[in-house]
Amino acid sequence: MQRNFFRNSERALPKLLVMLWVLVSPLQAQEFGAAVAIGDDEILIGEPLNQRRGSTIYRYRQTADGWEQVGTLRAPPPARGGDYFGRFIETDGRSLLVGATLYENSTGTVWTYRREGADWEFDSVLRPDSLNVEEAFGRFGQLYDDKFFVSSLGFGGYGAIWVFERDASGAWVERATLQPEAPSAGEFFGWGLEYNGERLIVGSFAGEEGTGAAYVFSQDDEGTWFQEARLALTEGESQPGDVGSPGRPDAGTIGVGWFEGMALLGLPGREGTAGVAYAFTQEAQTGNWVYGTTLAAPDSRPGSFFGHLFHAQDGELWVSAPGAGGAGSIYRFSYDADSGQFRSTGTIANSIDVEVEDGFGATIATAGGLAVIGQPGDDDGIGSVMVMRGQAGDWVSESKLLIPGRPGLPAITGGEVLCGEGGAADGFGCSRVDILSFLPTDAIGGGRGTRTNDLWGWTDPQTGREYALVARTNGIAFVDIYDPTNPVYLGSLRKTQGSQATTWRDVKVFDNHAFVVADAAGAHGMQVFDLTRLRDVGEVPEAFLPDALYGGIWSAHNIAINEGTGIAYALGASYGGETCGGGLHMIDVNEPTEPTFAGCFRDNLTGRSGTGYVHDAQCVIYEGPDVEHAGKEICFGSNETALSIADVTDKDNPVSIAIASYPNVAYAHQGWLTEDQRYFFMSDELDESAAGGGRGGGRGGGGGAAGGGDGPPAMAGTRTLIWDVADLDDPILAKEHFGEVLATDHNLYIRGNLMYQSNYMSGLRILDISDPLNPIEVGFLDTVPRSDSSAMSGAWSNYPFFESGTIAVSSTGEGVFFLRYRPREIL
Repeated sequence: MQRNFFRNSERALPKLLVMLWVLVSPLQAQEFGAAVAIGDDEILIGEPLNQRRGSTIYRYRQTADGWEQVGTLRAPPPARGGDYFGRFIETDGRSLLVGATLYENSTGTVWTYRREGADWEFDSVLRPDSLNVEEAFGRFGQLYDDKFFVSSLGFGGYGAIWVFERDASGAWVERATLQPEAPSAGEFFGWGLEYNGERLIVGSFAGEEGTGAAYVFSQDDEGTWFQEARLALTEGESQPGDVGSPGRPDAGTIGVGWFEGMALLGLPGREGTAGVAYAFTQEAQTGNWVYGTTLAAPDSRPGSFFGHLFHAQDGELWVSAPGAGGAGSIYRFSYDADSGQFRSTGTIANSIDVEVEDGFGATIATAGGLAVIGQPGDDDGIGSVMVMRGQAGDWVSESKLLIPGRPGLPAITGGEVLCGEGGAADGFGCSRVDILSFLPTDAIGGGRGTRTNDLWGWTDPQTGREYALVARTNGIAFVDIYDPTNPVYLGSLRKTQGSQATTWRDVKVFDNHAFVVADAAGAHGMQVFDLTRLRDVGEVPEAFLPDALYGGIWSAHNIAINEGTGIAYALGASYGGETCGGGLHMIDVNEPTEPTFAGCFRDNLTGRSGTGYVHDAQCVIYEGPDVEHAGKEICFGSNETALSIADVTDKDNPVSIAIASYPNVAYAHQGWLTEDQRYFFMSDELDESAAGGGRGGGRGGGGGAAGGGDGPPAMAGTRTLIWDVADLDDPILAKEHFGEVLATDHNLYIRGNLMYQSNYMSGLRILDISDPLNPIEVGFLDTVPRSDSSAMSGAWSNYPFFESGTIAVSSTGEGVFFLRYRPREIL
């Protein structure tokens, strides 16, 4: 799956918002606790990202047995349940206002509710007529007496704040729209806001002026709103734009607030992501806002993200740092007006089931001696909320609120399950593919929130035993499939200490070693693990440590290895190290535990950002029909926008051979060569969604000629691009093949005359490509029997290269399947 676009906040907002709708799927975070509020005798907790159950607000009340869930709220019709309902929650006991940024193609909206006894009844919709699609109205909101402020991050390409006032009848009336006097394109004006009864401060973290600014607005004597000041760092300084906080890759970029009349600007990305905050004061004589002082955590460390959020509580200033100590903390300060300095008065931290990446302090609500603090990164992004009480000047953990994870499927072991004549194997739709066994995620080291993603295989050359290497959001599981009907989970290689759990983890094998990378994971690096250690595992499951760690990269989306040269290619590198623009970061792994940097290649004419970003690649010693390039090391890259073919034989001077785009490109994702290296089959991950694949699948034809046009193609089934690469200098899109159902294609591999496609919601599809231009589906096993839609959940990848014929398939929300294709008998 494609990488996380939230990290590149300076990109144009409309593109970001379109991608945001696609990216956040059931296989990603749910973020219970991403919004919290305290009402009359109840706690309200938002879970905006849950695409499986639907975005939900949970209501809790305290009973003799503790805090108990007493109800839920979902968006009223015609909302579809995945509109990010609960992006913010504001209540004064009388009214409840809820933001939903993805409603109607990311136009966004705010729903209002009124109190009816002990319940909330839907009241009205707040959405200005001036809004357009993809402007994300409803991201941040604040209710203050009879005023309500709400942001749209994309309005007019800059962002805006709307001011509403409640009239005598209780209706909300639009009064003003606020924007900077000199806005900058893509500024994300409206990222955070706070009104103190006199002035409104608004955050902005992107645009041409650099990241990290705040705007102050107030009203004149006639009630007209105007901009008083723009607050930012001096001399053009800014925090890095490539910033995200633990468990919240789309947040933590900037914080704004008020305390004792001072305007506060938090920059969590400054000081190497340790974070820092600045206080500005207004000069009495001139009215100018000037820098006053700086706040930092007493134990400031990179990765803390100090300054994410400000909260005033009983004369103290609370500053959240969702990454402090790994799990997050809130720092408390008092202010000495005589010296003009802040003084640290302690910290607030969770003490119940603490885990790295919880994101404690991402959201805060208080009422008297009660504090409700969100930690939406808990359990790989499922999220939780801490209820805390003030006691004798301290704050102590009272209870932890969470939504239990979805029950997993039962394991299938002890004997194969044949695909029956009715087209099912133990409830899984199928055709000529049998289930040898199935292990749910919790049987291979997963817990609440853990999902699987990529996988690869290894065959021990000494014993012939076969092993599946199954990537999870938090590590790699090793499964012995010597008897594929009774697989044995041997243990896990956990993610690099200090790195983040992530949807994207990739593993490949060379010289009896596994090489593991992870995207959007911070300082993960490339782990190296000696697979021969699996020959003699003691008590299972074992917690393995890597044999080596390559730090030349931090995060990478994928890894490819040319086994003929011993060169590994880290793809889509980011966050730190030598990223090579996200292109080919070449690593010599001929001495597996001593990997060394070998060079970079990037083709700046490809990739969404024009940096040569490579999403996935296959690199080979070329033995195909183009004799001009025989014997060279050639990489075939799926580069988001195009197919890239490069000669990387000379690591010091790699060269581009060809670039080929194609009609209706959405996201060039991954591909594989036929064994004669004549054809390259490629998947485009987003074209089915663009074509309306969310409707579910219909049966399709066998393919058609490539066509032009500016809009998305009319598809009846999954599209696979078939490139004729007989001439590497001039690759030709020879055919577009359309599959049996309209599901999103992800990873595909070719062995002999069969192509094995992992197509998310429609599972593993096996196609006969004896005639490469006319593939025929000959078998399938649907790992997600619920639907064949284009949603990005289900079969992620497969490994069809075991000599035994066992096919390993990872399915994101389910676990790992071990299958066998049963070819049709020829009489």
